[in-house]
Amino acid sequence: MTLTSTDPAMITVHKKRRDPVLIILWLALVVLAMIWIAPFIFILFTSLKNNADVMTTSAFAPPTHFETENFTKAWVTGNFSELMVNSVIITFIKVPVGLLISAMGAYALARIQMRWGKAILLFLLLGAMIPFQVMLAPLFTLVNSLGLIDTYVGVILPYLAFGIPYQVFILHGFFKAVPKELSEAALIDGASHFTTFRRVFLPISLPVLAALLILDFVSTWNEFAMALVLLQDKHMWTLPLGLMSFQGQFSNDYGQLNAAIVMTVLPAVLVYLIFQRYFVSGLTSGAVKG
Repeated sequence: MTLTSTDPAMITVHKKRRDPVLIILWLALVVLAMIWIAPFIFILFTSLKNNADVMTTSAFAPPTHFETENFTKAWVTGNFSELMVNSVIITFIKVPVGLLISAMGAYALARIQMRWGKAILLFLLLGAMIPFQVMLAPLFTLVNSLGLIDTYVGVILPYLAFGIPYQVFILHGFFKAVPKELSEAALIDGASHFTTFRRVFLPISLPVLAALLILDFVSTWNEFAMALVLLQDKHMWTLPLGLMSFQGQFSNDYGQLNAAIVMTVLPAVLVYLIFQRYFVSGLTSGAVKG
């Protein structure tokens, strides 16, 4: 038999005992946050300074005069309008198509009885374990033989091939954890597997899909190596490739260079801020093993 104290003094003592631990945790979080935020503050402040201020003031000192012309000059000189269009087309096609294919594949492997289901899942996981850098040479040969070099399709298809296995793995774990009664009730009522997937599993998997959307958007938007190999025409370059070229030409113009960096990473940051509420809960749900 256990006794619980309801004395307010005892409750206050317990709370005070936990305070030092909470203070240490908060201090640690603040320090880590400052370490992560410091480079972004440096880049943002530098993008709003002229070269004279960059050389004479502290890196983390706010600009005295906001040189907003750095953004317009970098945008025009680096031809970022064309680069932005290329990145938007590739990312906004690849990300939703990849998530849809991954969700349908994960549902089939998790909920439809197949003789070789586990073997197919293992095959997909093996594909996710191979570093894509090892496959760059044969990938270029394959895409070139299909006549897809310097095309959107030639980049999107390899992106899908290397992104789907990881997404299937995460979604498969989530779908396996969903109670069987949900899908069985829908099937008994006469719903097909496609209807069950669309009306039952897709709505409850929105947090996981949102988390995967963030990861996939950021990785696709910032991808460099594969795009460098498959996109040789400058008019087909994405933002990371254009930023590399811009850095080579304007390495001494720190204001324009950092303005170009801000414009390149800003869309990915905005997407993360929009969907960040689903990020932790989504990845945690997808990591549950069925």
